[in-house]
Amino acid sequence: WKEIVRYTIQGCVLVSIFGYFFYRSFFITTCFLPFILFYLKYKNKELCKNRKNNLNIQFKEALCSINSSVQAGYSLENAFFESHRDMIVFFGQDSLIAHELLLIKKGIHNNRTLVEMLSDLGKRSGVNDIKDFASILLTGKQSGGNINEIIETSITIIEEKVSVLQEIETIISAQKFEQKFMNAIPFIIIFYIELTAKGFFSVLYNNLFGRIVMTVCMILYLFSVQLSNKITDITI
Repeated sequence: WKEIVRYTIQGCVLVSIFGYFFYRSFFITTCFLPFILFYLKYKNKELCKNRKNNLNIQFKEALCSINSSVQAGYSLENAFFESHRDMIVFFGQDSLIAHELLLIKKGIHNNRTLVEMLSDLGKRSGVNDIKDFASILLTGKQSGGNINEIIETSITIIEEKVSVLQEIETIISAQKFEQKFMNAIPFIIIFYIELTAKGFFSVLYNNLFGRIVMTVCMILYLFSVQLSNKITDITI
């Protein structure tokens, strides 16, 4: 509920900014209020993506801890228990991976299998690496494969993927900052001109043709923002 309140307020602020700069009309601004729902949907997707990325990175660290425990002679289930303690130290008790490992621990104590709990985590989180690891682990157990080798191979693949993602994120971080700055430039220019030459844009707000022009400008602006987001959204 805190996130809902926070991003609803952000949506109201954005609607107010758009209403002022593109229409200068309180009535039109109130008509845009339903678009806050689209903003909440957009933020929901963004937060889900960030959480999935964080969980993916934390799961990779958990696998490293599990691999160390298995190499030391622990059973796979006990290795997950030990990993839960390590992840609390690394990421904190409120981290995503610590919470999920605790659920796995409770599930095993309630006679659910490790593979079943991992499959459930993969479905709920939508993280492909977790889904793949659960499937590989299930196949390995059914065929009597080498669990140690399975974990090591999974760690190598996930580690390489995460490293590439982090490298890409580092490379384009500057471009993302520039993108956010460029998104604000039109509003800064309009505000500066209005500040130095009052009434310069009045012709765009007091007649039908001006409303149409500003509506087209707003659509083009939103399209350019969406396009820039897609360009900087790189997935592997």
